[in-house]
Amino acid sequence: MGRSVRIAMVAGEASGDLLGSHLIAALKARLPDAVFYGIGGSKMQAQGFDAWWPMEKLAVMGYVDALKHYREISGIRRQLKKRLLEIKPDIFIGIDAPDFNLGLETTLKLADIKTIHYVSPSIWAWRGGRIKKIARAVHRVLALFPMEPPLYEKERIPVTYVGHPLADIIPLETNQRLVREKLAMPRDIPVFALLPGSRQGELAMMAETFVETAKIIRDRFLPNAQFIVPLTTRETRLQFEMAIYTKQASDVPFRLLFGHAQDALGAADVSLVASGTATLEAALIKRPMVITYKIARLSYWIMKRMAYQPFVGLPNVLAGREVVPEILQDKATPENLAEALVKLYEDKENAEAVAEVFTEIHHQLRQNTAEKAASAVIECLN
Repeated sequence: MGRSVRIAMVAGEASGDLLGSHLIAALKARLPDAVFYGIGGSKMQAQGFDAWWPMEKLAVMGYVDALKHYREISGIRRQLKKRLLEIKPDIFIGIDAPDFNLGLETTLKLADIKTIHYVSPSIWAWRGGRIKKIARAVHRVLALFPMEPPLYEKERIPVTYVGHPLADIIPLETNQRLVREKLAMPRDIPVFALLPGSRQGELAMMAETFVETAKIIRDRFLPNAQFIVPLTTRETRLQFEMAIYTKQASDVPFRLLFGHAQDALGAADVSLVASGTATLEAALIKRPMVITYKIARLSYWIMKRMAYQPFVGLPNVLAGREVVPEILQDKATPENLAEALVKLYEDKENAEAVAEVFTEIHHQLRQNTAEKAASAVIECLN
């Protein structure tokens, strides 16, 4: 190719930013002159990506939150579409964010721009009708999970199984003692990791519940327990600190970290995790967890009606059965969560069985993802 290859990308949240950054690095190794632009986060920008809008503009939770930000997000998509149709990149890669990306990809595909959707929308969980829309939108899907390719092959949609990058990054074994030493935490006390989400909307819903749960564990069950809370941004940290203040829990030993979710999970005996990519991270670190989530009532009602998968947590979906408890929405009270966490902490036999299942999942997902994804992109370009 005479001129540099132009690759447009859109990532909508932290997990997409991670995928995008690894893919850019792998593509740059093979296409050193390639230029990357669109919408992405700090990790993609660190790889030389030109972000025209900050990724945070797209990070919304559930239908109700999406409606609130509809005008702003529509405006961004309209401007982005116009700009991409004018400059005609060689390929467009939509990373997750299907509500934003699929419509955009459809328009670009009609304009003879190659399109790839990286991360299959959860057609195995709900909204199965979406597969027709995906067929119209993309030249290829890059799938992270092994149950996805057969669904696309059945509809004759080109698909490549690439595995999940977290399975490449996270070692097959995490030594709890060493992680605790690194964090200067005692070796022989109960440690719980609390992961209330990476977005401000999630913290607004979950932070106080997580704080109260820790308080109950400490007051009623394990007076020497400690709680380690990785938070991704200054804003979410402030929200969590505010929840500690509101719930008068300043005497509870919370250890707040900036990022370092894997250290928090590695140091913990058990974790409480807001549903999302963090549940996969916890599974790859092979610790028991309770998966929880709360969203706006209406959003939950709509999603429940459309779901045909009994689980929301990725570890359970991948295992095909309930390996770890899911306590959602109205059932996610601090009392219920505290009891479930303490029960998991005390059941050492169960912890071993959980680790076995999660090790199997780890091997399945470890596919050298960035390289596989980069090969599929180059094949599509050619």
